[in-house]
Amino acid sequence: MKFDIEKILEDVKNTLSEKRYIHSIGVMKQAEYLAKKYGQDVEIAKAVGIAHDIAKELTEEEKIKYVEENKIEIDEIEKINIGLLHAKIGADICKKKYNFTEEMQNAIKYHTTGNENMDTLAKIIFVADKTEENRKYDDLQTVQKLADEDLDKCILYILDYMLVDNVKKQKTIHPDSIKIRNKILLENLKYKS
Repeated sequence: MKFDIEKILEDVKNTLSEKRYIHSIGVMKQAEYLAKKYGQDVEIAKAVGIAHDIAKELTEEEKIKYVEENKIEIDEIEKINIGLLHAKIGADICKKKYNFTEEMQNAIKYHTTGNENMDTLAKIIFVADKTEENRKYDDLQTVQKLADEDLDKCILYILDYMLVDNVKKQKTIHPDSIKIRNKILLENLKYKS
């Protein structure tokens, strides 16, 4: 499956700030690397990587309006944390504008919170978003090394950090993050027995 990466790049560049565009380029590169490593379609990973944050910089009002006008279902956590809506909105935009498949849309939908139904592409985009070269945090190299070794272990590490951070800040935690974390832990227990 081929996508016009140049067109998506141009749209993303014209839609997002320079900082967010640079991040999106980083995610595209990291998604390409991980797709090669884990045997996924590189062109699809690149297209999803560059487009994953296409709705990130919509205002809260624009996000709410888009969700209402396009009849996108949202949950209680997303009603409180409107920033999370960019994932579902981005997936919808990419479906309509670039004819992204359901698998590609899901990878965009799940890139922030994770989801227990993540396939390998969704895991790659989730991890690429957190491990791209422009990210700046203390244990980035550890997370990048984990991404190179095992996507599930990397996702678990990222989620554990996010959950602890949200608890410290007394923020809500999306149930999808808990569900994918538990699924990975339970699968790891099965393999150990």
